[in-house]
Amino acid sequence: MSAERRVAVVGMGGAFPTCTDLNDFSNKLFSNQSLIREWDQAVKYGKNVRSKVSGFITVEEMGLETIYSTILEDYPEIYIDKLNRIPAGNLSTADIGSIWAMLGSLDAIKMAGWSDAETQSEGTGVVVGSGGGGHEILRSAWYNFFQLGKKTRISGSHNVDRAMVYRDAANVSCLIKNRGVCESIGSACATGLGNIGYAYRLIKFGIQDRVIAGGVEGTSFETFIGFDSMQVLSKGFDPAQSSRPFDAGRNGFVCSFGAGIVALEEYEMAKARGANIIGVIDNYFNNSDGDGDMFAPSFSGQQRLWKGLIGTNGALIPDVVKVHGTSTPAGDAIELLSVVDILGDKNYHISAPKSQFGHMLGAAGSVEFITALLMIQNQKVLPCLNSENLNTEPESFQLSESWAGSKNALNAYRDLLPQETFEKEINRITCLNYGFGGTNSAVSISRDI
Repeated sequence: MSAERRVAVVGMGGAFPTCTDLNDFSNKLFSNQSLIREWDQAVKYGKNVRSKVSGFITVEEMGLETIYSTILEDYPEIYIDKLNRIPAGNLSTADIGSIWAMLGSLDAIKMAGWSDAETQSEGTGVVVGSGGGGHEILRSAWYNFFQLGKKTRISGSHNVDRAMVYRDAANVSCLIKNRGVCESIGSACATGLGNIGYAYRLIKFGIQDRVIAGGVEGTSFETFIGFDSMQVLSKGFDPAQSSRPFDAGRNGFVCSFGAGIVALEEYEMAKARGANIIGVIDNYFNNSDGDGDMFAPSFSGQQRLWKGLIGTNGALIPDVVKVHGTSTPAGDAIELLSVVDILGDKNYHISAPKSQFGHMLGAAGSVEFITALLMIQNQKVLPCLNSENLNTEPESFQLSESWAGSKNALNAYRDLLPQETFEKEINRITCLNYGFGGTNSAVSISRDI
């Protein structure tokens, strides 16, 4: 086997707020729509919760039904697939995010055109992760045990498998019956892209021929209130205006949920069987900031990330940069300035998908990877909604003597940030995602021409 193989993307699927399927997702994005709405869960708790908006997905919207226990209080015993896509046996071990991962995997495999023999072979792996999950199941189970005094044997026999760290990958693997790798990479908000990057390396270096990869974040109010308690969520705007990457008035991100799953395949194999190649992964690179800060973005860390991705010859310079763009005051400014430090301020554009559907946490990188593929397919740049007014004065950190980047205010780069979709020849896109703990991920994908 060759030590350096090319990797093609041949399928994709997932779960997307307010959308019936991938086509609906694509149509709404390219028509400049926001998928963010007021969340009745947050509204119900009044002033105990600061933020009221989310790109959430309901059980019913995914064609599912929750069956609650008759002996445990408020315990979701199992989710029923009303459209008969997943066998009941597989549903019994899954939380809501794992079900989304399974549905996305089925869609990706169908689009890829893999046979059962290919899918169930030793050459096919599964690499799917999430930022967190199983919260609704565990909260109810522990409440019934610790507060109501229920016995362990009736407090849920599937709590472990429905909440374990790699539940998403395990459920997908049991569903599709692959015999290769089954793993889950967790790297906070870089998880989705990190799993795809790891899968890319498995194929590139000949360990697997095909991989189902991506990230998930199942709808969870527990997750929402965790971030709300940190005071990092957007508040004070109408839902559609609440996620506003790079805008001077941004005050936090929109906590959202979803799943993005892609089917990756060794390029020559995909080509030989006549597969529809959606895009080609050129390179993946990840690193750590190394400054000991759990939360603050690092300019030098992102500089090193870029250099590790594109090298010194500039062969992987993109037409579009799909940024992390969370809508947080500190993160957006550092990211924009790190991009222009490497690429300058001309001949490319910046797309911020979180402006349309919020921050999907463990699913962010994979769902946004899918948006990059959609941009390549449609030859259109997705916008940075709500980036209405960029700071006209330098950020405070730009005034420090130790600052090594541009001294220009963010407004100097206004032309890089389209507020509406527009047509453009797109041959290559760079995707960026970052996470708590100083973890950074970047991937370069190109059109198959």
